[in-house]
Amino acid sequence: MQFQQLQYFVAVAETRHFTRAADLVHVAQPSLSQQIKALERELGADLFLRARGNITLTDAGEALLPLARRILADADTARHEVQELAQLRRGRVRLGATPSVCTGLLPDVLRAFHDRYPGVRLLIEEGGSHDLVRQLARGALDLALVVLPLPTPSPALTTLELLREDLVVVSSPDTDRPGGGRRTVRISDLEGERLVMFRHGYDLRELTVAACRAEGFEPDLAVEGGEMDAVLGFVRAGLGIAVVPRMVATRAGRGLRVTPLARPGLFRTIALAHRSDVAPPRAARELQRMLLER
Repeated sequence: MQFQQLQYFVAVAETRHFTRAADLVHVAQPSLSQQIKALERELGADLFLRARGNITLTDAGEALLPLARRILADADTARHEVQELAQLRRGRVRLGATPSVCTGLLPDVLRAFHDRYPGVRLLIEEGGSHDLVRQLARGALDLALVVLPLPTPSPALTTLELLREDLVVVSSPDTDRPGGGRRTVRISDLEGERLVMFRHGYDLRELTVAACRAEGFEPDLAVEGGEMDAVLGFVRAGLGIAVVPRMVATRAGRGLRVTPLARPGLFRTIALAHRSDVAPPRAARELQRMLLER
């Protein structure tokens, strides 16, 4: 009994027509008929009652049909599983993330992923949450790490909350401690301080400016328009202070003073997002698992 013969048998059983079945499996009708006859000889029983214009299953055919379908389904599953495993050997993952997440969260996880799957290429796209959501929607990314709430909520995206991270104030040790030297800083203490501010479209910029306005003042910007590394560099140089995620401040190393924000403080929620209508590739799903289990 050959796998191909079972494919032909199921095609005839479902179409009840030899010519249409041959078209369905892309083979000449005489070849299909010969293979069906060979299968019947192998099994020692007729599978079809052949009458002009009327093809029906015999009792033997009825018994074989669910078994043949199961065999074909199992073979398809096996093929799919092997292809999925192959993706983990030589696939790719297109991951988007906000710059602060790239600096704070991703390095350790990506190192662990690369150590486990060295053949998988990692393509990283940095951007604000708004830009990353648009790239997910048009299929340019498999996964994205975004800040919730999304700038434009989309029912076409599935989001999984990853972590809730508090924000801190960073300053140069060579300048006065913000907030009059207290161990924690209130948002209202930022009034009158010179801030180093991220570029427009940065989630941290919107969050910081909104918090200042909620306290009734506009932030005084010493420098603006930078990415994360530039902002930290300007703060080290003493140009001003900045509000950044604790994870970034911890990784930034020497040259920065870290001051927590007084309760209730400021927080941001990082989530993993992907399209709801398309399952991510196997390699992307494995990276997703590692991020969720980190």
